[in-house]
Amino acid sequence: MSLLEIKSLNLLFGNNHVVKNAALEINKGELVALVGESGSGKSVTALSVLQLVQGANQSGSIEFDGQEVLAAKPEIMRKIRGGKIGMIFQEPMTSLNPLHKIGRQIEEVIQTHNPMPKAKCRERIEQLMEQVGLKKLVSRLNAYPHELSGGQRQRVMIAMAIANNPELLIADEPTTALDVIVAADILRLLKKIQKETGMAVLLITHDLTVVKNLCDRVYIMKDGELVENGQVAEVFANPQHKYTKHLINSAPKGRAIETIGHRPQVIGCKDLYVSFPIKGGFFGGKIGEVQAVKNVTLTVPQGKTIGIVGESGSGKTTLGLALLRLINSSGEIIFNSKDLNKYSASEMRTQRKNLQVVFQDPYSSLNPRMTVEQIIREGLDAHGLKDNISQTLREVGLQPEMASRYPHEFSGGQRQRIGIARAVALDPKFILLDEPTSALDLSVQSQIVDLLKKLQQERAISYIFISHDLRVMRAVAHEIAVMKDGEIIEYASTETIFERPKSDYTKALIKASFLS
Repeated sequence: MSLLEIKSLNLLFGNNHVVKNAALEINKGELVALVGESGSGKSVTALSVLQLVQGANQSGSIEFDGQEVLAAKPEIMRKIRGGKIGMIFQEPMTSLNPLHKIGRQIEEVIQTHNPMPKAKCRERIEQLMEQVGLKKLVSRLNAYPHELSGGQRQRVMIAMAIANNPELLIADEPTTALDVIVAADILRLLKKIQKETGMAVLLITHDLTVVKNLCDRVYIMKDGELVENGQVAEVFANPQHKYTKHLINSAPKGRAIETIGHRPQVIGCKDLYVSFPIKGGFFGGKIGEVQAVKNVTLTVPQGKTIGIVGESGSGKTTLGLALLRLINSSGEIIFNSKDLNKYSASEMRTQRKNLQVVFQDPYSSLNPRMTVEQIIREGLDAHGLKDNISQTLREVGLQPEMASRYPHEFSGGQRQRIGIARAVALDPKFILLDEPTSALDLSVQSQIVDLLKKLQQERAISYIFISHDLRVMRAVAHEIAVMKDGEIIEYASTETIFERPKSDYTKALIKASFLS
């Protein structure tokens, strides 16, 4: 008998049929993946197992360990949640109570299901902390969630999820908010705990690389329907459904566009430093400073892409913003053979049309009160340029009639295309691309990468592409600079970085991306 068996599950929110006749089963000790793009119904299916879906009309059957839970009484579900089934949520900062210390939160989970003396509970908490790789934090159980790093918070969430030795662990996109190295550590930790305890794991993800490397079986979900399932090796070797084939083929492919001959420098920097003051004392004066970028020298040739990779806090975005003169820096910023750091504010305004940026989150970077036409026209009017908005929209794969719509009426991928349209409408010589694909599904990532390469080939635009995703970087960058603690520790052609990395940190990034 299966540990978890879902039969003919249907979930409706009003007239919106979000899960349609779903059937899924997990055996004891298995690591099963549920894969699909955003909005496919993955998370709501998992939440229905714990009866955490509110306002939905549910039908079908969900049996856990032979017990029907779809219409189970609240007292039964309270025993199952956190006791027999643990759950790790996507964003640990919002999943942990910011007002309670981490030790108190783990203790609460234990005492709710297995009341025990305080001393014994403390012993159990210390065991859990060691099990999830937080032995050094045992002395900091009085810390609050905001005092921990993202990876530490996620490990605390895992400790809470496994505190009562559950038979099933549901992990809903557990690494989305984490850096690539931390994400890989968390996934390996989950696999290790699963093997040690024999519990089953349902991993919800859109990352097929993770599925291929870690999971036993996989279910593919599209528009609320499970369209294919099977052993991971079989599904990847011989996918049956066209959507499965689409997902497998969606990873960014190819390499940077081919360039011939010497290319002149468009933008670059020499001995660039960026520091931020540390303020304190009674009057809030400067008591020190943080060196965010240290002694960076970089060259971006015409029509080429320079990739900058590194973990959060490595200085990637700070370097990019300094090159655009959006934050203060010292050193030289060379554009068109002139040092931008010597330009006045008014002189810089005349250069802005040539120096554009595409941001990480396409929704927050677009004005929700403006139509697409107004968003694109704003920059053109500021520089006194004539517009051809219809042509620009066609170039980025959108229809001209979309110009009258607002950002909320588009998908994430379409919104990112609008952001790109806003940048290229000014016919810039250089665009800073700050994590432009990190908020997008895998198949949409591939589309955006292909679009950027197409525009680069047609317009000879130079890019700096900031990312922590080396799979995307390999498909788009001509050269890669690896940043750590504000410094470039390795800088070489993309082929050299992947085939012959020199630094241990670069090797760790490649390994964490499951590329080695």
